This record gives sequence, C-alpha cells and structure tokens, in this order.
Amino acid sequence: MASTKQMLNFLLAISFLLVLVGSTNLCVSRRCLANELIKKELYSPPQPPECTITVNLTSIQYQTLSVDTKSLRFSSRLKISMAWKDPDLTWTDPQYKFKDLILPASKIWTPILTVDNAVYTDVKPVSKDIIVRSDGTVKYAIVMYITVMCGINLFTYPFVSDSCPVAINGWNQTSCGLNLQYGSIFSRGGDRGEWRTVSVDLRGKGRNYLSVALSINPFNAVVSLVLPSALIMVVDLVSFALPLDGGERNPFKIKLVFSFTMFLLMLCKQLPVSGRCSPLIYFHYCFCLIVLVASVLISMMLTRLAKNGSAWPSRPQRLRGIGIFKTQKDSMSQKLAIDLSDVLTPSEKLPTKEASVQNICSFVENMDKDVRDKTRRQNYANSWDRICFWTYLCLDMIYSIIMIAVTRTEFCKVNNLEF
Repeated sequence: MASTKQMLNFLLAISFLLVLVGSTNLCVSRRCLANELIKKELYSPPQPPECTITVNLTSIQYQTLSVDTKSLRFSSRLKISMAWKDPDLTWTDPQYKFKDLILPASKIWTPILTVDNAVYTDVKPVSKDIIVRSDGTVKYAIVMYITVMCGINLFTYPFVSDSCPVAINGWNQTSCGLNLQYGSIFSRGGDRGEWRTVSVDLRGKGRNYLSVALSINPFNAVVSLVLPSALIMVVDLVSFALPLDGGERNPFKIKLVFSFTMFLLMLCKQLPVSGRCSPLIYFHYCFCLIVLVASVLISMMLTRLAKNGSAWPSRPQRLRGIGIFKTQKDSMSQKLAIDLSDVLTPSEKLPTKEASVQNICSFVENMDKDVRDKTRRQNYANSWDRICFWTYLCLDMIYSIIMIAVTRTEFCKVNNLEF
C-alpha cells in the first residue's frame, strides 16, 4: 500500500517537472516573446494620459538630390532614425534573459512622418523589421524622398545663396498628436551640379523645421551667360572703328544682335521668366539688346548721312534725281558740241572750242565740288560717330557701376514659410 502511494507521488512529481520544463521551454525565447507581443495586435498608437506621443528623431541625414532652377523646386533624400516608447511592448519577467528583440514593422504601430510644404513625398522603411527594448523603447528608421517648392531668390543670379524650409510633419498645434524632438542633423553629398548644400539647421520656435542653406556655383553661368554678353558689348564698341562708307560695319553689328539673341534664348531655358523676384540678369540682357539695336540703327543712319548728306529717306532720292538729270544734260551738250565741230568751218570752230573748254572747266569744278561735298559729309558723319562712341562708352561704364551697386543691395526678399 505504501509502495503504491510512493509510486503515485513519484509519478506526480515527474509529471509536474515535465510540465514545468515544457512551460519553461515554451516562452523563454525571443521568438516566443515576439509571438506573444504580435498577438496583442498593437496597430493603434499608444494612448498616454496627455494624448501626446513623444517621438525622438535621433538622427536626420539630409542629402540634396537635384535642384530645378527653372521650376524653383528641389528634391531631397532624408534618412531618419527615430525612437519612442510604447508601454504595451514592455516585459519584466525575469525568465527573459534578453533586453531587446526584433518584431515585424507591419505588426505594430509606427509613426507616419510627412513634410507639410512638399509637393511629392515617398516614404520607405530602411528595414521591414523593428527593434523593441524591454522598457518599451522602439527604434525605427525610414528613408524619405521629397520634392519641395521653394521660392529661391534669384535676383542676383548667378551669385545666389538662399535657404529653403523642410517642415517634417509640420507643427502640430492640436491637443493630440506627435511631439517631435530633434537630435543630430547632418548633410551628405552637398554638391549637386551647379548647386551646393551649405548647411542644414533646425530653426523655429514652436514651429520647428529644417532650414537648408543652398548656394550656386557661379562659374558656369558667368562663362556661358554673363561673360558673352559683356564681350559682345565690348565688340560693339570696338566696331565703331570700322569705316562708315566701307559697307562692313552694319552687317557686322547685325550679326552681333543675332548672336546676343541666341544667348537670350539660352537664358530663358535656364531661369524662370517671372516670379516675385525676377532675376536681374533679365534686365541686363534687355538693356544690352536695346543698346545693340540702337547701335545698329544709329550706324545705318550715319552711313546714309555720310553717303547722301541726310539721314532722312526722302531727301536723298530727290537730290539723286537732280544729279542724274544734270549729268545727262552735260553729256548731251558735250555730244552736241562734238557734232557741231564736224559741221562748222575753222573760223566757226574757235567759239565752239572755247565753249568746250568752258564745259570741261565746269565739269572739273563740279567734280571738285562733289569731292568736297563728299568729304564734308563724311567728316560730319564721322564727328557724330565719335560722339556716339563716347556716349556709348560712358553709358556702359555708368551701367556697370549701377549693376555692381544693385547686386550688393537686397532689393527683394522671399518668405518661404507661407504654407
């Protein structure tokens, strides 16, 4: 009887030990604990008494991908590492010897970050898994591809430096929501084409946003736009050295106008044609084009003045007709004198020879008069040509001084926080 009772106690002890060992092996691994947490279905955000979830953005890595100067928008890549606490994901059982585990990111709640002033946002997780610590701290990382509209002040293009805001998740002013706390912020890959990312700083009081300072490398624009316009203006001044009556100055100046128009088309393809702060280089090109066209017109008028004695189109036509009539009349009188010399007797030829000599003298005098008139017209036109040259030279010097002074002064400011 005693032996049977001892056997029953022994079997009960063994079964208890087996159950204890089985239960211990059942939920002491990370996978077991992960499955237990997944079964809670924590898809909703934590609900603290203050109804505000504090999310710590431990690090933000910013990178400018491209800048579209024509449409005033830039694309960026942000890698954001974040951490927050979820009380429902804690464990304090001493049987778990580990302090963290891995859960699928799709099985628990994760904050959704947006950019308020972005026209395009694409958020991708760095990994499909998420790290959870025993105190409920959750660590997560995402990559955001965004495109932000920014009214960059291009007034002093190509010498431009400005800042654009990137408002991550905006500034939530409601009673419930996310409370973002920013950690370290740094940038990578600052040079993108002609644009360079100078710095990325946290700005705002209560309205936090990333201020991205951008600057442009002026070398390309100076070589392709500013320098050609200045050289064309210099060549236009030097072209005053060409003679007015040679027929070479006017075609040369017209070629300069066509060349300048080509650079103007290149400018329109690179910069916006309108906006709150239109680039000053547009006004520069407009001024240069007006000066070039005026130079061509003045050169044409001076060429006509040197040739016909008048810049008006009607008067030279009448003078030219009178001159042709006089020339025809002189030729007819000379022909008539030759015919009469064949018919007249020697005694009668003497007055005719005197008339011929007089005609020759008058013809020579007329030629001298034409040469003097032509020289006088050319000297008169050359004097006006010198006046125009010095006027253009002084105008270009004054314009250069004004442009340098304007570029040193801030005439236009853009507020990019209106969104």
